[in-house]
Amino acid sequence: LNEAALANFTGSENWYRHWLGKSLYTDGVKYVADQAGAYWLIDEIAINQTVPKVRAEEFQVWTLKVSGSKGVLICDDGNGNVVFTKRIEHTDFPLPEIKLYYADGTLLLPSEY
Repeated sequence: LNEAALANFTGSENWYRHWLGKSLYTDGVKYVADQAGAYWLIDEIAINQTVPKVRAEEFQVWTLKVSGSKGVLICDDGNGNVVFTKRIEHTDFPLPEIKLYYADGTLLLPSEY
């Protein structure tokens, strides 16, 4: 998993429904989850759509920042205004940072937007 591989996703031929039923995700997000064992990240974003401040944002930027084996998951409104933060006590996510967009009920890579 690396930035160059992620940049190759510029659209999606398939959309996958999250098990909660309300959110979709793209080929690029599925690739990240498969390669990094990070379905938990999709779960975190989908589950937190029930948080009123998060749900109120039509466009969301989700950033996972990793340092060592710990991380922080941040959601902002696309203008840098943070609406949600969660500490991740343990992760083996392979990149120091990844951004995902959530728009119109769909989770996607920035290059797929």
